[in-house]
Amino acid sequence: MVERDGNAAELQHGDDLAGAFGGNVRRRREEAGLTLEQLSTQSSVSRAMLSKVERGEKSPTIGVASRIAHALDASLSDLIGAPAAAASGVAVVMRKSDRPVFRDPETGFERHMVSAAPGAGGAEMIVHYLPAQVSTGLLPAYPPGTEKQLVVLEGALTVAIGGINETLNAGDSLFFQADADHGFANRTNAPCEYIMVISRRT
Repeated sequence: MVERDGNAAELQHGDDLAGAFGGNVRRRREEAGLTLEQLSTQSSVSRAMLSKVERGEKSPTIGVASRIAHALDASLSDLIGAPAAAASGVAVVMRKSDRPVFRDPETGFERHMVSAAPGAGGAEMIVHYLPAQVSTGLLPAYPPGTEKQLVVLEGALTVAIGGINETLNAGDSLFFQADADHGFANRTNAPCEYIMVISRRT
């Protein structure tokens, strides 16, 4: 289970990664030859918000961060600062203290990258933590060929996909094509934690 308290080093590491998000957004935007105005149009995120994110003055919510990532044709893990994928045949270990963590400053939602070599084999593994009565809101559709699988570890999770809602309890699993808007909600008074695998077919 994801630990919330008693690990100051891990919390500080997560804060450092969140602070690096803006620098990665700016670098990817400049590499793509986009102005702030153009990225604003493509992401539906205001120019003022993008400017604050790039300067590290504002930590984005999961919804804003996802829209920025999609507009830059990047994964959220890339912008957070995921470790590089391993070369074929090489074993890679990522210690818990080095785990990239995204924290939504408004809701307390957490996204823990647990793949030691994200992208290797076309997949990445993530642990999500949703506090009680918290929702991610609808997240933008991924490119066609992107699939998500998840298993609930603790609590109850409601997944919205294309107007359909499925409620999952601890131990329940779900597979879906992620090329439609979708979102995750914890409608209970207890925390929810689940593992997600994102696969991208080329």
